[in-house]
Amino acid sequence: MTKRMIIMLIIVVVIFGGIFGYKGFQSYMMKKYMAAGGTTEVTVSTIKAVIEEWQPEISAVGSLRAVRGVDIASEVTGIVQTVNIKSGGNVKTGQTLLQLNADSDIAQLQTLSAARDLAQSVYERNKKQFIAQAVSKASLEADTADLKAKQAQVTQQEALLRKKTISAPFSGRLGICSVNPGQYLNPGDKIVTLQSIDSIYADFYLPQQELSRIASGQTVVAVTDTYPDKKFKGRLSAINSKVDSQTRNIQIEAVIANPKHELLPGMYATVKIEAGKRNRYLTIPRTAVTFNTYGEAVYVVGNVKDDKGKARKGVKQVFVTVGASRGDQVAIIKGIKDGDIVVTSGQLKLKNGSYVTVNNEFQPLNNPSPVPAEN
Repeated sequence: MTKRMIIMLIIVVVIFGGIFGYKGFQSYMMKKYMAAGGTTEVTVSTIKAVIEEWQPEISAVGSLRAVRGVDIASEVTGIVQTVNIKSGGNVKTGQTLLQLNADSDIAQLQTLSAARDLAQSVYERNKKQFIAQAVSKASLEADTADLKAKQAQVTQQEALLRKKTISAPFSGRLGICSVNPGQYLNPGDKIVTLQSIDSIYADFYLPQQELSRIASGQTVVAVTDTYPDKKFKGRLSAINSKVDSQTRNIQIEAVIANPKHELLPGMYATVKIEAGKRNRYLTIPRTAVTFNTYGEAVYVVGNVKDDKGKARKGVKQVFVTVGASRGDQVAIIKGIKDGDIVVTSGQLKLKNGSYVTVNNEFQPLNNPSPVPAEN
């Protein structure tokens, strides 16, 4: 019996010894792994925090509209005789665009002119006879009325004849013309579009709370995805006289300089209004800021020494106060200083004191005025 108890105790000791031994070995290997992991370098990208000038802006997306634009059409019916339109070309005020056949109208004008001249001769003759009391006053008044009627008919026919010649009402760029000689036109038929685009309007809407920050004459800048690297300057030209009761937005009009005719009516553009004086802020990319329950923080890169005294690059987590933002950038009010090197990507693998390797071959976006990507 005693021998059996001893054997059982030995077995129990062996079992528990194996269990505790395995746990101890597991703990040792975990500590070794964590120690090795603590010295692993994390690859990150970095940027220097710098002080930049910020112009307070109000931004909105608007639609472009020609300062003067019209679809040219005929007022009268007729057969197209000649077309002097070059699609996409520029024209001057009064330049002839299209001529309708007017042969019958010219003949009718000649007939009416002859009748007017005859009425004029009769009036002049009877006027002299009235002075000599050879005709009555009633006869002279009838001649006067007849002359005026004949003159009105000539004037009316001349106006109709002028409508047969269609001219440019103002200088501008023509659109695409699909009218051909010999074609029959009805009143109102579109011939070609004409747009004056040396300057161009941008129409957009702003919330009513922005009214106190805007006024006619303020500088505006328009950007479009058609020319992503170009800014078109202009000024705020008009503010609507009422706020939309449904949206509580107000319509704004800006006039944009367009000397090279790069902007066209119907395009959309992002319009930015300079509102207020320039400020100077410590600026970093938005991606450099990490958010957690304790607030906003950035990782600042510096030179540190490891356990063996070897110089290495490491990071320190610093809590910051974030200010205004613009595009891909954010202003830092408090926490870091000008010239600090901050991590812009790879923060998820970092903790306070982590060692890092810097690779700036690829950087996150850092554009103060990004343009929306084209769909």
